Amino acid sequence: MEEFVIEGGVPLHGEVVPAGNKNAALPLLAACLLTEEPVILHNVPQIRDVQAMRQLVESLGARIDVIDTNSWRVTARDLAASDPDPELCRRIRASILIAGPVVARTGKLRLPPPGGDVIGRRRLDTHILALKSLGVTVSYDRSLDFSGGNLKGANILLDEASVTATENAVMASVFAKGQTQIRNAASEPHVQELCHFLNRLGARIEGIGSNTLHITGVSRLKGGEFTIGPDMLEVVSYIGAAVVTRGSICIRNAGVRYLEMVSQVFNRMGVHWTTEGDDVIVPSDLPLRITPDLDGAFPEIKTNVWPAFPTDLTSIAITVATQAAGSILFHDWMFSGRMYFTDKLVGMGARIILCDPYRCLVQGPTQLYGEKLESPDIRAGMALLLAALAARGTSKIRNIVQIERGYENVDEKLRQLGARISRQTE
Repeated sequence: MEEFVIEGGVPLHGEVVPAGNKNAALPLLAACLLTEEPVILHNVPQIRDVQAMRQLVESLGARIDVIDTNSWRVTARDLAASDPDPELCRRIRASILIAGPVVARTGKLRLPPPGGDVIGRRRLDTHILALKSLGVTVSYDRSLDFSGGNLKGANILLDEASVTATENAVMASVFAKGQTQIRNAASEPHVQELCHFLNRLGARIEGIGSNTLHITGVSRLKGGEFTIGPDMLEVVSYIGAAVVTRGSICIRNAGVRYLEMVSQVFNRMGVHWTTEGDDVIVPSDLPLRITPDLDGAFPEIKTNVWPAFPTDLTSIAITVATQAAGSILFHDWMFSGRMYFTDKLVGMGARIILCDPYRCLVQGPTQLYGEKLESPDIRAGMALLLAALAARGTSKIRNIVQIERGYENVDEKLRQLGARISRQTE
């Protein structure tokens, strides 16, 4: 296995371009299964989760031709009747995304349980309830069995604003006869991208960007071409890397229209940046001081569904907070395992109190010190990498495959910014 070796304390400088949005690429690849005609996707991120989804889509009979490094042509003319490989499904949580398009296209699917990050329970019930509303029959016996050849439009009220359940419901509804309304729908940027992509192929989806989607069923979709937008989570990760190393960087094509809430939250920790067009410029002279609430109360950063602060950025924000003067409470009610990586930051010198599985109190600033670490999941792994960049001394991070599931060429990009990071075999 490979590991990262990081010599910390070096300010980052230069320019970086984020990869395509992982959380958009995965449902887009699944959505390509809805049409027999070729679809060309540009700005496909070259990360482990996308490669796993590619293998999964190909195992169902689709053909993927690499046009260049980040552009793929997907042709799903004939879908195989065989069940997906259980090992492929276990690699990524996003394997559940093939349920909607495959059932809509073929009328049946046997799907092994999906995998993904171990950050707490991630229920599938919302997916099942949405698909059942459209006429799909679902049974479970260590695998999910879906069947339903004639989907009909329905009035769907999701029991939670789940991103992937919304995406599955949308993809299945595209071929459902009549009108479908999805209420309490997730509206994250990647959900919007999926809807715009499907409309480009001939779907009829209205209300994009809101929490109520209206879909008029169509009989078929055509081929097309689509460019995946920048990965907001990667953009904010590099903002965090510049901040904790007291560096100054420019992030090109950053998708600034989606960073408004993140900017508000980071402002409370003394982090500010400027924009030029679609570029983000992080200065090196940031005060990094936490602004207390009224009457000096501890401020709270609480995750929620879009357009609130996203759960996937909690780990990055916690690492940034270790370098800011003051105290701040983080509350991620969505996942019971999200905070458990903080013991590794404490081992590096951070002052963090884990209040319960969902909340932690961070007091900064603290000098971090190099340590031997292990990446528990994608986002916590990147947060630990940021801590290692800020730390005094040398750190080693094992299990870097977790980080590479969500970040394209992360060590190369950091080296281009001046970081002293190398890759070696354990």
